[in-house]
Amino acid sequence: MKLLKIDKNEKSGFLKSYTFTYENKLGKEKKYEIVSHHEINSPDDIGEKLSGISMVCIRDGKLLLLREFRMGVNQYVYNLCAGMVEAGESIEEAMSRELYEETGLRIKRVIDILPDSFAAVGISDIVNKIIFLEVEGEIEDHTSANEEIEAAFYSKDEVTRLINTEKFSARAQICAYFFIKGMLGI
Repeated sequence: MKLLKIDKNEKSGFLKSYTFTYENKLGKEKKYEIVSHHEINSPDDIGEKLSGISMVCIRDGKLLLLREFRMGVNQYVYNLCAGMVEAGESIEEAMSRELYEETGLRIKRVIDILPDSFAAVGISDIVNKIIFLEVEGEIEDHTSANEEIEAAFYSKDEVTRLINTEKFSARAQICAYFFIKGMLGI
């Protein structure tokens, strides 16, 4: 596959839309659309900047999950605490801010921060960090009027029930599965 051309589509607020023209393995042109949080002016810009973080949070042997309304699917899903890294913000600042905004909790201990990964490779170049945390404090709602989030801690039995009966984001479902199987390494 060879990238021949990048065209920026009409800007639509939060995400930037692009059409890539590729030469496929048969030598034919293929158009492919993606979205990005960042400006893409050359192939070197694709997937090179961190966009957000996702946090796997544990307290007293329980997993933090957020039940949140997601406009993109028009329904409630279970998700991890996550958010965007703002301009000039360190990973540590983003972790503390997002955790507090969505749950009112504080970081007790950073267990691990994984290397950058792509959040949705089929449609985007969005780069994400997965972070494992031990957290403390009491859950409080500090969300904006544009967010509907219910944060709670769940035992393995409760997560087992949820994973079989409720909708999840893919990343939260994988973490929940590893949690109930005792494979998170926390």
